[in-house]
Amino acid sequence: MKTLGIALALTLAPTLTLAMGCNYSKDQQAMSCAAGTTYDKDAKACLPVSG
Repeated sequence: MKTLGIALALTLAPTLTLAMGCNYSKDQQAMSCAAGTTYDKDAKACLPVSG
């Protein structure tokens, strides 16, 4: 029984690690900006639209 528990833990450990890190290194979704501004991903802020 102890061996079965250890085997199960070793089988599930990589699966849980991958599930927790599936969003790793992805950019966050842009926030909503006020009218007349747009999100600049380099500045990571809403900037006024020129023009």
